[in-house]
Amino acid sequence: MANLAIVELLLALDAGTTGVRAVAFNVRGEAVDSAYRELSQSFPQPGWVEHAPADIADLAVATLREVAVRQQHAGHHFLALGITNQRETTVAWDRATGHCAHPAIVWQDRRTASYCDALRREGHEPAVRTTTGLVLDSYFSATKMHWLLERGLLDSYEEPALATVDSWLLWWLTGGVDGGSFSTEPSNASRTLLMDLDTLDWSPAMLNLFGVDSTMLATIRPSTTNFGEISADVLPELAHLPITGILGDQQAALFGQACYEPGMLKATYGTGSFVLANMGDSSPGVFDGLITTVGWDLGAFGPATYAVEGSAFVAGAAIQWLRDELGLIASSAEIGPLASSVSDAGGVTIVPAFTGLGSPFWRSEARGSLSGLSGSTTPGHIARALVESLAYQVRAMTDAFEANGLTLKELRADGGAAAMDLLLELQATNSRLPVLRSASLEATARGAALVAGLECGVFHSLGDLAELWRSDQRFEPAEPTFADLGYASWLRAVERS
Repeated sequence: MANLAIVELLLALDAGTTGVRAVAFNVRGEAVDSAYRELSQSFPQPGWVEHAPADIADLAVATLREVAVRQQHAGHHFLALGITNQRETTVAWDRATGHCAHPAIVWQDRRTASYCDALRREGHEPAVRTTTGLVLDSYFSATKMHWLLERGLLDSYEEPALATVDSWLLWWLTGGVDGGSFSTEPSNASRTLLMDLDTLDWSPAMLNLFGVDSTMLATIRPSTTNFGEISADVLPELAHLPITGILGDQQAALFGQACYEPGMLKATYGTGSFVLANMGDSSPGVFDGLITTVGWDLGAFGPATYAVEGSAFVAGAAIQWLRDELGLIASSAEIGPLASSVSDAGGVTIVPAFTGLGSPFWRSEARGSLSGLSGSTTPGHIARALVESLAYQVRAMTDAFEANGLTLKELRADGGAAAMDLLLELQATNSRLPVLRSASLEATARGAALVAGLECGVFHSLGDLAELWRSDQRFEPAEPTFADLGYASWLRAVERS
């Protein structure tokens, strides 16, 4: 391993759904500085969710600059940058001019649900499942790309580009119209419905199905690659810093949680909840209610690693809803104490299906519900019901893993909501698994920094990285009777949703 002097730092850019964060890590994988900016979402129609691509880029530059200035003032030195990002969100622009054709269509957006239904009726889903490991759902990028192309929004462009957020940020940071790098890697490409899981390249059959020209897509390279250097014109404070790793956010969390062996499992409680299990270096096929994806491709460090994933579209976003729309809490941090102020939910049940239901239900038409209210219902009961719903969503996924014959031993937890002891206690009991809370809840950014450090020579193997992982608390399953009754009631509410 490289010299452990703290003056040598790895930088991570985490471009999420609700905010953009830059985090500096020392070479022991410990966060030493960070900067955060909230990212605005727009909802122009029911079921539509959009970002301004320029906002994502501007916030990336602002957060990176803030951390860079502080650390350089302290005499510290950056070795490399890793990027991690919200995955299926789709950006369309002209690489000749930088002009964006349309706001970025966010992964939560449901505008293409009817198109997916039509493809399903035409019998395309088996081929899609076999080739890409995914399901026909508006969650994924190719349906969004088709929507943009069908409306001719890129027709006048000299160099039209359709890509996920990693490619947009990489292109922007490395110079944009002045020679910016237009690349992606398999963990992001595997979320588009366009990549063949076996070849790790764009699938001609899927390109044809969705009407996407391969010339509009980024080049797929290993996740550990020198993707280019930060342009002095874009960010002079970090001029020429190499960008040596890229991972989609959930795969980055799997990497940051040191889940390097087949069967290791993590759950991230972010805007949504995402459960991933490492499946080793052979494509494992498809599983009922779950999707198969690429974890990472480490290039010279080893073969590609695959993962099986469950996705719940709303988790932390529901806590924000309690804060911003219902006004039951003033800050997201209040949810845990409020939920713990009561011993149960008092019969209240919440299904946070604000943008449909993901794994294992895959019902885009589902809507959220709040039921079981009575005259004695308090804000504490509603908060408790919401926290329980987050545990139930992950239980639905871990149950699906086991129903597909996957043996689970423990669950490593990260993300903002994982700071709640109550949530992880409920999760352990519901999923009947020990839950280990990561010492670093910023597992997503940590994974991006570590994969960048692998490529730039700070680390030499996954064994080096595994030694750095720590948990700060372990939660054991309790007697499950009441949890099972609550979960059964929640499933009935899901059916009504």
